[in-house]
Amino acid sequence: MTGPGTEELGKLGKRKAKIGNLRDGSCNLPDLSYFWRKKGHLANGTVAGEVLAAAEGCQDPVVVFCPGVMMIILSKLDVRSIAIARVVSGGWLAVASADILWGPKCQELWLGKAHIPRISKVRGISKMQATSLSIMDGKRTRITRNDMCDHIWDFHFTEAAPEYWRNLDPYWGGTGAPMRRYFHHDGSITADPDDKVWGGHESSFTVVTGLLTEGKIRNHYVRINRWPQMSVQRKSDWSWVLSNNLYCYSSIPDADKEDGTGPFSPMF
Repeated sequence: MTGPGTEELGKLGKRKAKIGNLRDGSCNLPDLSYFWRKKGHLANGTVAGEVLAAAEGCQDPVVVFCPGVMMIILSKLDVRSIAIARVVSGGWLAVASADILWGPKCQELWLGKAHIPRISKVRGISKMQATSLSIMDGKRTRITRNDMCDHIWDFHFTEAAPEYWRNLDPYWGGTGAPMRRYFHHDGSITADPDDKVWGGHESSFTVVTGLLTEGKIRNHYVRINRWPQMSVQRKSDWSWVLSNNLYCYSSIPDADKEDGTGPFSPMF
């Protein structure tokens, strides 16, 4: 199924052509069957099968059934497919945008994450917006000063560090809890009072990110005083790792911190 509309919208137009243009309230069995077969809900899914059988009357399922039934069906899909369903018609847009549908999807996305983006926790935004913002932020690989200051960090020396420092590090000696570091918006760094390694030498930090120089993006790194710069890594649980050949910083979940960023949100 092709046409001018398909060419203009590219991939989105092709997808709309596959699931059928339901804006005039009509539909057909092959179009709907594609929509659910793609997610594997026709082979053993009686609910989807009943919907398709009823749809043979060439009426929009949102019209034939109550929105609650469509909500159940859409809840079986992934977030990308639900987002695609929103472009089918005005009726589908209302159902596929509901907080009751997106709330569980957002919670599922956040499950096991070390940090939840603050922008997705702003009160008043929809659950769909919270999910979308979280996905976009989770793809970000350049750390900011706010990220540095927002989290608590585990610190330890690497194997390449001098033995004297490793002997003082609980990470290597197994003599206590990991050392912690705290970054502050004024550029300073602090440690716990009983830290045996801390001596005030880690007094300031700099984040180099996203700045243009001579038409090129500068290398992205974090530096403490004049010590070797640290590379930045974003892990799959949305936590951060800063490291060089001497030491490593790892951001940790901070649900116990007042107004922390994870791993859960009081929104739901």
